[in-house]
Amino acid sequence: MNDDEPVLSHTEGHTLHIRLNRPRALNALTHTMVRSIDDALTEAAGNDTITHVVISGAGERGLCAGGDIRSIYEDARAGRQASVDFWRDEYRLNARIARFHKPYVALMDGIVMGGGVGISAHGSVRVVTERSRVAMPETGIGFVPDVGGTYLLAAAPGELGTHLALTGQPVHAADAVACGLADHFIPSHRLADVTQALAESATPAAVRNTVAAHAERAPDGELAACRQWIDDCYAPDNVEEIIERLLDSGIPAAKEAAATLLTRSPTALKVTLEAVRRARGLDSLEAALDQEFRVSCRAFTGPDLVEGVRAQIIDKDRRPRWSPADPAGVTDAEVARHFEPLGERELGLAP
Repeated sequence: MNDDEPVLSHTEGHTLHIRLNRPRALNALTHTMVRSIDDALTEAAGNDTITHVVISGAGERGLCAGGDIRSIYEDARAGRQASVDFWRDEYRLNARIARFHKPYVALMDGIVMGGGVGISAHGSVRVVTERSRVAMPETGIGFVPDVGGTYLLAAAPGELGTHLALTGQPVHAADAVACGLADHFIPSHRLADVTQALAESATPAAVRNTVAAHAERAPDGELAACRQWIDDCYAPDNVEEIIERLLDSGIPAAKEAAATLLTRSPTALKVTLEAVRRARGLDSLEAALDQEFRVSCRAFTGPDLVEGVRAQIIDKDRRPRWSPADPAGVTDAEVARHFEPLGERELGLAP
């Protein structure tokens, strides 16, 4: 094992450990890393002594902050297609994780955003800590939740998923569990004890029981107290009406949500709302990933992704110039265009 590699893997007892190893970049995913994770799963699948996989991130800051946004920005500006190839393999990995026949234990400690959600929240055993910050923040860079995020958020209670998808708001442990993004809360200082005990877990049941035995009740979350206004304000299938309801609610937290939405890409907001609504009617993660691939490919060629990354990551002026600049300028036809089939370029995960 070369400690300089961006993904490290090794066996310990019955565990195959996969460790993302780009701590200075918050373990942001590259295409090479996606392939390495997939290779590790192939190793685990073919080794009868390995009963489960544990994925974690190097450093103290988080499991994974998402995809390598800077490289996507450079790819889009140059008119290349490397990002599309990356998404194709990434989404296939997301589907494989969800269907993996051995327990896949995700240690979602610290920051877990975007692509980090894709390699963790589809796992069969998902652990959050007091340091966890889980989010799909794509609308802030002119993009749309992907990696199966629309499928996960569409299944959250009421309109909580719509709220999180549009605002990109990160959630802590209890809210991640309540929204179906995680299963167990374990304090971060006990993760080493869990992984040590897992090495001796020789059956899937033993893996699940070991994690459950270390779990505790998470500190209270914030979303439960907001559920009534979230369900009411996010009920419309129209971004303008959602913002209007938030502003007119008289509730400070709702007005803050509206203020956040007014900073997001109008196109991304409208496409995201449509994607979450459509995901509710899909019968599988694979179908959602197929839909997200279409949306991602279309967003990749639009102006807002490059502009959003420029404003947030490159120049860091936090003043994106969205096009159109207002939700009213985003037509229904433009939203629908993002969902049109790609012909022979389809991802094709769903039957």
